Amino acid sequence: MVNSFIKTTEEKMKKSVEKIAEELKHLRTGRATPAVLEEIKIDYYGVPTPVLQVAQVTTEERQLVIKPWERNLLNVIEKAILASDLGLTPVNDGTVVRINFPTPTTEQRQKWVKKAKEIVEEGKVAVRNIRRDILKDIKDKKKAGEISEDDEKRLEKEIQNLTDKYVAELDKLFEKKEKEIMEF
Repeated sequence: MVNSFIKTTEEKMKKSVEKIAEELKHLRTGRATPAVLEEIKIDYYGVPTPVLQVAQVTTEERQLVIKPWERNLLNVIEKAILASDLGLTPVNDGTVVRINFPTPTTEQRQKWVKKAKEIVEEGKVAVRNIRRDILKDIKDKKKAGEISEDDEKRLEKEIQNLTDKYVAELDKLFEKKEKEIMEF
């Protein structure tokens, strides 16, 4: 039972970190990358379908080129990109949709870094909440006499170590994203 606390805690914390890493992946960095289109869906014969599944997306310099497999999807893709909250302006030239990524200003980059910091901070709060909940469970088990005081102290220490490990991992994710945003 003692190991189940550790295992459960680690699984939950790992999932939280993975979720934050996924959110950071979708944060704009000023680079032309197909990842920014992952969340954009279009109506493809009545089924919401990601743009990346109905078109070939390539990068050229500071531009994304979206070439749909069916020409009638050009306008649909263009409208979906405009409707998204990415702040991108697509250009439909009749055969492909192009999205230009202008060089971001320092102010824009600072905003993106701030947003990344907020996302990472949410992750840290989630990890700490997991720690709090598990420690409460441990204290309840101790009061009920299901675990000894030594086990309680050992578990508290191990859970704190896990918390520190995953908070440090989140910090590394932030540093990596900040570097990615600020380099140009």
